[in-house]
Amino acid sequence: MGLRTGDEFRKGLADGRRVFYRGRKVDDVVGEPELALAVDHSALCFDIAADRPDLAVADVDGDPVSAFYVAPAGVEDLVRRGALIEEVSRRGGGTIVLKEVGSDAMFALLRATEGQGLENARAFYRRVCRDDLALAVAQTDVKGDRSLAPREQADPDLYLHIIDEDDESITVRGAKCHTSFSANADEVIVLPTRAMGPDDADYAVSFAIPIDTPGLNLYVSPYAAGERNSFEFPISTKHKLLESLTVFDDVRVPKDRVFLNRQPELAGPLALAFVDYHRFTAINYKLPLLDIIVGAASLIAEANGISKAGHVKGKLTELITWSETVRGLAQLSAVRSRPGEHGVQQPDPLAVNMAKYHFAHGFHNAVAILTDLSGGLLATGPGGEDWDNPEIRSVLEKYYAAAVPAEQRLRLLNFIADLTARDYGGYQSVLATHAEGSLEAEKLQISRSFDPTGARNYVRDLAGIAAL
Repeated sequence: MGLRTGDEFRKGLADGRRVFYRGRKVDDVVGEPELALAVDHSALCFDIAADRPDLAVADVDGDPVSAFYVAPAGVEDLVRRGALIEEVSRRGGGTIVLKEVGSDAMFALLRATEGQGLENARAFYRRVCRDDLALAVAQTDVKGDRSLAPREQADPDLYLHIIDEDDESITVRGAKCHTSFSANADEVIVLPTRAMGPDDADYAVSFAIPIDTPGLNLYVSPYAAGERNSFEFPISTKHKLLESLTVFDDVRVPKDRVFLNRQPELAGPLALAFVDYHRFTAINYKLPLLDIIVGAASLIAEANGISKAGHVKGKLTELITWSETVRGLAQLSAVRSRPGEHGVQQPDPLAVNMAKYHFAHGFHNAVAILTDLSGGLLATGPGGEDWDNPEIRSVLEKYYAAAVPAEQRLRLLNFIADLTARDYGGYQSVLATHAEGSLEAEKLQISRSFDPTGARNYVRDLAGIAAL
């Protein structure tokens, strides 16, 4: 098929997928306005190929392929991937779009599977590149009682597991949560959520299936639901992600689509391999969001007439320091990358996790600074209906003027409120804490990735202490 356009992507979503949203089954995700918004957002990763082929299109054996899907083979490949992710996120209002996540999973499969699973992964990868498929990733199990192993849960379906197998297929049951893009993707890749022991072999499973596969049911989160106007919600009226509880109700998976089949020794390495790429994606797609926060802080300080105050300059400097540190670590993670298994380049896990941790650790402080500079109108300002009434607008224009005209100030305040104080802002706050891994998960990977041997030996030499 080759590269698809955004319209071709939309047409491909017309199938028999079972999607539930706000208490009812949705027959057409493109025809449902609140879901169509997310489809349009994801279409950006197809449309970018038309005007940025230098960045978004690659030549593979003489055929054009989406550059999102080019498995990195060296530092330059990762640098280019980071630039592509940053650019498509910039078009998406500082939010991830679609192809980034599925390609993260494919690279992990190419690195961390073995035997027939690896052969299946390579065949699937070739088909994804050829047909320009959009992929969701279902990794996080619902987990139940987190103090218990998968096999110890009161309900065995709280982790996705194999319940049957024959010569041609496996059958799986269970659920995954936080599945981004599932309702508007072509296929879903399932990955293990954690390391598994021998007794949890039934839960050590990975595969890919079309979204319209019988038994696959998607329950889409209603966050940011309902009608909204572009005056009050300038970001969330244009950009939306679909997150689902993804339920596998005795789903049959052909064995040529299975990448991990009761191989617990590979579950942990596969989960961590995905983390390497997914957090690299995270720190690059967050870069436009950092620019948004710094830019909005600077503009609202100027609009409110406080930009020359010393404490305001200090707060802006704090935001710049936070933003540029994340950017520098993101670049470092590519520069320090190293060859991984089967020739797929691995981003430096220490720099990747430091960047992600630094972003997440500083996000809420950055929002607090932006809120402080903006003032209470983030919560108490006028709405779109007021602004649309000429009689009321004249009052608003008179009394909400500051160092800039009222319209400029109010539109900027609504932009900041949408980003920080309203439901989309709450979504971003949760993403900063939990998306692509929690703060504690990142700290754990930082600890695992740092080798203190060189520093310890240096101190021993300086101190005249012999190594034990």
